[in-house]
Amino acid sequence: MRFSTVAVTILLGSAARAYVLSEGSTQTVFNPNELRLVQTEAGAQWISEADKLQLKRAGKKFFDITDNADDSLNVVVNVTYPTEVSFVEQATPFLANISTTNMKTNLETFTSFYTRYYKSSTGADSSQWLFDTVKGIAAVNPNIVVFPFHHPWPQTSLIARIPGVKYHTPEDRTIVVGAHQDSINLIFPSFFAAPGADDDGSGTVTILETFRALVENDFAPNNTVEFHWYSAEEGGLLGSQAIFSEYAKRQINVGAMLQQDMTGFVKKTLDNGLPESLGVITDFVHPELTEFIKKVIVSYASIPYVETECGYACSDHASAAKVGYPSAFVIESTFGNSNPFIHSTRDTIDRLSFEHMAEHAKLTLGFVYELGFADLA
Repeated sequence: MRFSTVAVTILLGSAARAYVLSEGSTQTVFNPNELRLVQTEAGAQWISEADKLQLKRAGKKFFDITDNADDSLNVVVNVTYPTEVSFVEQATPFLANISTTNMKTNLETFTSFYTRYYKSSTGADSSQWLFDTVKGIAAVNPNIVVFPFHHPWPQTSLIARIPGVKYHTPEDRTIVVGAHQDSINLIFPSFFAAPGADDDGSGTVTILETFRALVENDFAPNNTVEFHWYSAEEGGLLGSQAIFSEYAKRQINVGAMLQQDMTGFVKKTLDNGLPESLGVITDFVHPELTEFIKKVIVSYASIPYVETECGYACSDHASAAKVGYPSAFVIESTFGNSNPFIHSTRDTIDRLSFEHMAEHAKLTLGFVYELGFADLA
């Protein structure tokens, strides 16, 4: 990649100097001195972007609530989840349509963008590619609506809505599946490459493949189903906060939300002599929804689940929970055995298992199919 101007952000403790990176006529700017209001489990405080980056390097989870500091939104969702799964037989043709070849092809393209950092021009380009791809899949069904959700930064979030039979009725419960599309290099976000193959390219193409498998088999649920691809998760769950705050303001009845963030790395699990499994997050999630997801895994996936924890505000499901929506999170393994190469140039496609990603796709499809037809009111 050629740069007409070089930009590097040098971080030494909390001290920082910023330079401008120019690629052609577009600029990617990381301003280390910009102040942001950050909410950790301990409370909220104003810190610089440089210090926010240091938090991420230290593995500290947080919301960046600068744009949502005045929100006191809280929706009340009345929902009852099924005691058992009921639609495995009906979903079997959809499951058979899941393709590891499709996921690999899509991830090869998605990781070819130099970085998907949400403030970058290539981050904007990657979200445009994703929009075009989803729009192309949805073209077979004129009832499906695909639209970008715009933010103050260049990269957009993306929503694909499959309206249910009950859409716009009091009985409708919207079922959401989410993944974040951005990536980040924690050394120099505005300069170094961030292929983000696992974090969260894997989740992005996993739910993309689930969406394709459903749409191409004429999926027509009772409840509305939405697929979300969030921008700026790495910036403090910014994109998902904006979307769920908007949904809460509009009183959209989200009955369940499942996040897929990192779905492809299994080597550490296997090297430690442990069985390949799906990691079900048990902290800061909706307990009843999580118990239902375990039943979906048992019925739809070919591998078992293992319980694990990931901490406060660890992915976009936390943005849904923050405003009152029931949410859950399934990751590639126990948190301790997850991918150690994320947020660097080493988060590459060759380290991933597409067969494992297919198990996440089966889970996601089962989740959508079961709750798409369940009476949740």
